[in-house]
Amino acid sequence: MDIVKRVRNILVMPELEWSTVEQEPGTSAYLLSEYVAYLAAIPAVAAFIGVCVIGVSVPGIGTVRAPLFSALLGAVVGYVSNFVVVYAVTMIVNVLAPSFGGVKNFSNALKLTVYSYTPAWLAGVFLLVPGLRFLTILGVYGIYLFWSGFPRLMKVPADTALGYFAIVVVCALVIAFIAGLVLQAALG
Repeated sequence: MDIVKRVRNILVMPELEWSTVEQEPGTSAYLLSEYVAYLAAIPAVAAFIGVCVIGVSVPGIGTVRAPLFSALLGAVVGYVSNFVVVYAVTMIVNVLAPSFGGVKNFSNALKLTVYSYTPAWLAGVFLLVPGLRFLTILGVYGIYLFWSGFPRLMKVPADTALGYFAIVVVCALVIAFIAGLVLQAALG
């Protein structure tokens, strides 16, 4: 798989790309090492550079930069938390599938979760410039990607799809919130 092609296709023509993704094996080792490892680095590196090198402009004080160790720790914890969040959401997607008439399939749940997080990781580039951080909201497009992919990958019937989708999105938001709290605690 060409990572650039996959990113472009999942963002631009997700319905077609989900049919391709469905046919792929999608092993955990491959997805985590060849996709998540690269894309999850984008927000971690961008945030590190944004707070440590570029800094934040504070009126009346000037530019404030985070200490090197704190920024590096934040980048590492943020990077690792991406893997934890992806795995936790994957487990929820997989475990809940039969409750909503879907098919329990860890490989498909992982593919669905990983590729749905693509916009959030790409939007992490806006963490470089503190004034543009609000543009990370573009990562919310991943919710649409999830919606467009989960009936196909998890074989969920249309009549139960909305409830399943809503529960997974709420769980994913709670997990992301907890990961954010852990990051804040690490930065102390």
